[in-house]
Amino acid sequence: MDKDQFWQLLKTEFGYQSSPGRPSIMARGSRWRTSVYYLRLCAHLYRQSLISKRGEMDTDRWAEASLAVIRIVESVGGRVHVSGLEGVHRHDGPLVYVANHMSLLETFVLPCVTLAFNRVTFIIKEELLRYPIIKHIMHAVNLIAVSRQNPRQDLKVVLQEGRKFIADGCSVVVFPQATRSVMFDIEKFNSLGVKLASNAGVPVVPIAIKTDFQGNGKWIKDMGPIDPRKTLYFKFGPPMAVEGKGRQVHQHVVDFITHNLRAWGGEVRESESPSRNR
Repeated sequence: MDKDQFWQLLKTEFGYQSSPGRPSIMARGSRWRTSVYYLRLCAHLYRQSLISKRGEMDTDRWAEASLAVIRIVESVGGRVHVSGLEGVHRHDGPLVYVANHMSLLETFVLPCVTLAFNRVTFIIKEELLRYPIIKHIMHAVNLIAVSRQNPRQDLKVVLQEGRKFIADGCSVVVFPQATRSVMFDIEKFNSLGVKLASNAGVPVVPIAIKTDFQGNGKWIKDMGPIDPRKTLYFKFGPPMAVEGKGRQVHQHVVDFITHNLRAWGGEVRESESPSRNR
Protein backbone atom coordinates (compact mmCIF):
# COMPACT_ATOMS: atom_id res chain seq x y z
CA MET A 1 0.00 0.00 0.00
CA ASP A 2 1.48 3.35 -1.05
CA LYS A 3 0.87 6.73 0.55
CA ASP A 4 -2.04 7.71 -1.68
CA GLN A 5 -3.81 4.38 -1.09
CA PHE A 6 -3.27 4.73 2.65
CA TRP A 7 -4.68 8.26 2.64
CA GLN A 8 -7.69 7.17 0.61
CA LEU A 9 -8.37 4.45 3.17
CA LEU A 10 -8.20 6.98 6.01
CA LYS A 11 -10.65 9.26 4.22
CA THR A 12 -13.18 6.55 3.39
CA GLU A 13 -12.87 4.12 6.31
CA PHE A 14 -11.79 6.81 8.81
CA GLY A 15 -9.07 4.56 10.13
CA TYR A 16 -6.63 1.76 9.45
CA GLN A 17 -6.04 -1.68 10.88
CA SER A 18 -3.06 -3.90 10.12
CA SER A 19 -3.88 -7.16 8.41
CA PRO A 20 -3.11 -10.30 10.43
CA GLY A 21 -0.18 -11.18 8.20
CA ARG A 22 2.82 -13.02 9.57
CA PRO A 23 6.20 -11.30 10.08
CA SER A 24 8.99 -11.96 7.64
CA ILE A 25 11.17 -15.06 8.09
CA MET A 26 14.05 -13.07 9.60
CA ALA A 27 11.82 -11.73 12.35
CA ARG A 28 9.81 -14.83 13.29
CA GLY A 29 12.03 -15.92 16.16
CA SER A 30 11.12 -13.84 19.18
CA ARG A 31 14.77 -13.46 20.22
CA TRP A 32 15.55 -11.78 16.91
CA ARG A 33 12.56 -9.49 16.51
CA THR A 34 13.87 -6.60 18.56
CA SER A 35 17.23 -6.67 16.77
CA VAL A 36 15.64 -6.88 13.32
CA TYR A 37 13.19 -4.12 14.19
CA TYR A 38 15.87 -1.64 15.26
CA LEU A 39 18.17 -2.54 12.37
CA ARG A 40 15.38 -1.80 9.92
CA LEU A 41 14.20 1.31 11.75
CA CYS A 42 17.68 2.80 12.12
CA ALA A 43 18.56 2.04 8.48
CA HIS A 44 15.33 3.71 7.38
CA LEU A 45 15.91 6.78 9.55
CA TYR A 46 19.50 7.03 8.33
CA ARG A 47 18.28 7.11 4.71
CA GLN A 48 15.75 9.80 5.57
CA SER A 49 18.47 11.75 7.36
CA LEU A 50 20.59 11.76 4.20
CA ILE A 51 17.59 12.94 2.18
CA SER A 52 17.03 15.72 4.73
CA LYS A 53 20.68 16.80 4.68
CA ARG A 54 20.46 17.12 0.89
CA GLY A 55 17.45 19.44 1.29
CA GLU A 56 15.12 16.96 -0.44
CA MET A 57 12.70 16.31 2.43
CA ASP A 58 9.22 17.66 1.68
CA THR A 59 5.67 16.90 2.84
CA ASP A 60 5.20 13.92 0.54
CA ARG A 61 8.55 12.38 1.49
CA TRP A 62 7.78 12.96 5.17
CA ALA A 63 4.45 11.15 4.82
CA GLU A 64 6.05 8.29 2.90
CA ALA A 65 8.82 7.98 5.50
CA SER A 66 6.20 7.89 8.25
CA LEU A 67 4.19 5.18 6.47
CA ALA A 68 7.38 3.15 6.10
CA VAL A 69 7.67 3.03 9.90
CA ILE A 70 4.24 1.35 10.04
CA ARG A 71 5.51 -1.23 7.55
CA ILE A 72 8.60 -1.85 9.70
CA VAL A 73 6.40 -2.38 12.77
CA GLU A 74 4.23 -4.81 10.82
CA SER A 75 7.26 -6.64 9.41
CA VAL A 76 8.14 -7.90 12.89
CA GLY A 77 4.59 -8.85 13.81
CA GLY A 78 3.34 -5.56 15.25
CA ARG A 79 -0.15 -4.29 14.50
CA VAL A 80 -1.36 -0.72 14.09
CA HIS A 81 -4.92 0.41 14.76
CA VAL A 82 -6.04 3.93 13.77
CA SER A 83 -9.65 5.01 14.32
CA GLY A 84 -12.02 7.94 14.89
CA LEU A 85 -11.10 10.12 11.91
CA GLU A 86 -14.67 10.99 10.84
CA GLY A 87 -14.63 14.42 12.48
CA VAL A 88 -11.15 15.27 11.22
CA HIS A 89 -12.21 14.36 7.68
CA ARG A 90 -15.33 16.55 7.85
CA HIS A 91 -13.48 19.54 9.27
CA ASP A 92 -12.15 22.14 6.85
CA GLY A 93 -9.10 24.00 8.12
CA PRO A 94 -6.29 23.67 10.67
CA LEU A 95 -6.68 21.91 14.02
CA VAL A 96 -4.74 21.49 17.25
CA TYR A 97 -4.25 17.80 18.02
CA VAL A 98 -3.66 17.09 21.72
CA ALA A 99 -2.24 13.66 22.60
CA ASN A 100 -0.58 11.67 25.34
CA HIS A 101 3.02 10.65 24.67
CA MET A 102 4.40 7.14 25.25
CA SER A 103 7.35 6.76 22.88
CA LEU A 104 9.06 8.21 19.82
CA LEU A 105 6.87 5.94 17.72
CA GLU A 106 3.95 8.37 17.70
CA THR A 107 6.26 11.09 16.42
CA PHE A 108 7.22 8.76 13.58
CA VAL A 109 3.73 7.38 12.81
CA LEU A 110 1.36 10.34 13.25
CA PRO A 111 2.63 12.37 10.26
CA CYS A 112 1.35 9.87 7.68
CA VAL A 113 -2.08 9.96 9.36
CA THR A 114 -2.52 13.68 9.99
CA LEU A 115 -0.98 14.75 6.66
CA ALA A 116 -3.81 12.93 4.88
CA PHE A 117 -6.10 15.81 5.89
CA ASN A 118 -3.93 18.90 6.19
CA ARG A 119 -0.38 20.16 6.52
CA VAL A 120 0.90 19.65 10.04
CA THR A 121 3.74 20.47 12.41
CA PHE A 122 4.65 19.07 15.82
CA ILE A 123 5.73 20.66 19.08
CA ILE A 124 8.82 18.75 20.21
CA LYS A 125 11.52 18.91 22.86
CA GLU A 126 14.61 20.83 21.77
CA GLU A 127 16.80 17.82 22.52
CA LEU A 128 15.33 16.00 19.50
CA LEU A 129 16.99 18.61 17.29
CA ARG A 130 20.30 17.20 18.56
CA TYR A 131 19.29 13.53 18.60
CA PRO A 132 21.56 11.22 16.56
CA ILE A 133 20.29 10.32 13.08
CA ILE A 134 16.86 11.99 13.36
CA LYS A 135 18.09 15.53 14.06
CA HIS A 136 18.43 16.33 10.35
CA ILE A 137 14.88 15.10 9.72
CA MET A 138 13.54 17.18 12.60
CA HIS A 139 15.15 20.32 11.22
CA ALA A 140 13.98 19.59 7.67
CA VAL A 141 10.27 19.24 8.47
CA ASN A 142 10.19 22.56 10.34
CA LEU A 143 8.88 21.69 13.79
CA ILE A 144 8.31 23.87 16.86
CA ALA A 145 10.89 23.17 19.59
CA VAL A 146 10.46 23.93 23.30
CA SER A 147 12.82 23.39 26.23
CA ARG A 148 10.35 21.73 28.66
CA GLN A 149 12.38 23.49 31.37
CA ASN A 150 10.60 26.86 31.52
CA PRO A 151 6.78 26.58 31.24
CA ARG A 152 6.27 30.32 30.77
CA GLN A 153 8.80 30.53 27.96
CA ASP A 154 7.45 27.35 26.37
CA LEU A 155 3.93 28.81 26.40
CA LYS A 156 5.22 31.98 24.75
CA VAL A 157 7.00 30.00 22.03
CA VAL A 158 4.04 27.72 21.40
CA LEU A 159 1.55 30.58 21.16
CA GLN A 160 3.76 32.69 18.90
CA GLU A 161 5.01 29.97 16.59
CA GLY A 162 1.83 27.91 16.72
CA ARG A 163 -0.31 30.87 15.68
CA LYS A 164 1.98 31.50 12.71
CA PHE A 165 1.61 27.93 11.47
CA ILE A 166 -2.15 27.91 12.05
CA ALA A 167 -2.57 31.27 10.30
CA ASP A 168 -0.80 29.67 7.34
CA GLY A 169 -3.35 26.85 7.32
CA CYS A 170 -1.19 24.28 9.12
CA SER A 171 -2.39 22.04 11.98
CA VAL A 172 -0.31 21.53 15.14
CA VAL A 173 0.26 18.35 17.18
CA VAL A 174 0.89 18.93 20.89
CA PHE A 175 2.11 16.42 23.49
CA PRO A 176 1.43 18.28 26.77
CA GLN A 177 3.34 15.83 28.97
CA ALA A 178 6.78 16.92 30.13
CA THR A 179 8.29 13.60 29.11
CA ARG A 180 7.34 10.37 27.36
CA SER A 181 5.79 7.81 29.71
CA VAL A 182 3.99 4.48 29.47
CA MET A 183 1.76 5.62 32.33
CA PHE A 184 -0.65 8.47 31.63
CA ASP A 185 -0.20 10.82 34.59
CA ILE A 186 -3.14 13.23 34.64
CA GLU A 187 -1.32 15.67 36.95
CA LYS A 188 1.47 16.10 34.40
CA PHE A 189 -0.84 16.59 31.42
CA ASN A 190 -1.11 20.36 31.06
CA SER A 191 -3.47 22.51 28.99
CA LEU A 192 -0.85 23.87 26.57
CA GLY A 193 -2.63 22.53 23.49
CA VAL A 194 -6.02 23.89 24.55
CA LYS A 195 -4.48 27.32 25.20
CA LEU A 196 -2.97 27.34 21.71
CA ALA A 197 -6.29 26.36 20.12
CA SER A 198 -8.15 29.03 22.09
CA ASN A 199 -5.58 31.68 21.20
CA ALA A 200 -5.62 30.77 17.51
CA GLY A 201 -9.39 30.25 17.30
CA VAL A 202 -9.33 26.66 16.03
CA PRO A 203 -10.83 23.40 17.37
CA VAL A 204 -9.04 20.81 19.49
CA VAL A 205 -8.90 17.13 18.53
CA PRO A 206 -7.92 14.69 21.30
CA ILE A 207 -5.79 11.67 20.39
CA ALA A 208 -5.47 8.66 22.67
CA ILE A 209 -2.22 6.80 22.00
CA LYS A 210 -0.80 3.50 23.17
CA THR A 211 2.60 2.63 21.72
CA ASP A 212 4.19 0.47 24.42
CA PHE A 213 4.88 -2.04 21.64
CA GLN A 214 8.29 -0.36 21.81
CA GLY A 215 9.49 -0.49 25.41
CA ASN A 216 12.03 1.62 27.26
CA GLY A 217 15.63 0.44 27.11
CA LYS A 218 18.04 -0.09 29.99
CA TRP A 219 20.88 1.86 28.37
CA ILE A 220 19.05 3.86 25.68
CA LYS A 221 15.56 4.92 26.72
CA ASP A 222 14.13 4.94 23.18
CA MET A 223 15.50 1.52 22.21
CA GLY A 224 13.92 -1.02 24.52
CA PRO A 225 12.60 -4.49 23.65
CA ILE A 226 9.55 -4.71 21.43
CA ASP A 227 6.41 -6.69 22.25
CA PRO A 228 4.43 -7.63 19.10
CA ARG A 229 1.55 -8.78 21.31
CA LYS A 230 0.83 -5.12 22.04
CA THR A 231 -1.15 -3.31 19.35
CA LEU A 232 -0.25 0.30 18.55
CA TYR A 233 -3.42 2.35 19.06
CA PHE A 234 -4.18 5.84 17.71
CA LYS A 235 -7.75 6.97 18.36
CA PHE A 236 -8.95 10.44 17.37
CA GLY A 237 -11.88 12.26 18.94
CA PRO A 238 -14.18 14.77 17.22
CA PRO A 239 -13.03 18.41 16.86
CA MET A 240 -14.14 20.60 19.78
CA ALA A 241 -14.44 24.38 19.82
CA VAL A 242 -12.75 26.04 22.79
CA GLU A 243 -14.81 28.49 24.81
CA GLY A 244 -13.66 30.67 27.68
CA LYS A 245 -10.53 29.36 29.38
CA GLY A 246 -11.02 25.92 27.88
CA ARG A 247 -11.33 24.03 31.16
CA GLN A 248 -14.17 21.85 29.89
CA VAL A 249 -12.33 21.02 26.68
CA HIS A 250 -9.15 20.18 28.58
CA GLN A 251 -11.10 17.89 30.89
CA HIS A 252 -12.75 16.23 27.91
CA VAL A 253 -9.34 15.56 26.36
CA VAL A 254 -8.14 14.01 29.62
CA ASP A 255 -11.30 11.90 29.92
CA PHE A 256 -11.04 10.76 26.28
CA ILE A 257 -7.44 9.62 26.69
CA THR A 258 -8.08 8.02 30.07
CA HIS A 259 -11.14 6.09 28.89
CA ASN A 260 -9.40 4.67 25.82
CA LEU A 261 -6.15 3.81 27.57
CA ARG A 262 -8.05 1.84 30.19
CA ALA A 263 -10.04 0.07 27.49
CA TRP A 264 -6.72 -0.98 25.90
CA GLY A 265 -5.22 -2.12 29.20
CA GLY A 266 -3.05 0.96 29.66
CA GLU A 267 -1.94 2.55 32.92
CA VAL A 268 -3.46 5.77 34.25
CA ARG A 269 -2.44 7.72 37.34
CA GLU A 270 -5.34 9.76 38.70
CA SER A 271 -4.93 13.41 39.58
CA GLU A 272 -5.02 14.21 43.29
CA SER A 273 -7.03 17.33 42.46
CA PRO A 274 -9.28 16.52 39.47
CA SER A 275 -10.57 20.06 39.12
CA ARG A 276 -7.10 21.50 38.72
CA ASN A 277 -6.34 22.84 35.23
CA ARG A 278 -2.77 23.90 34.68
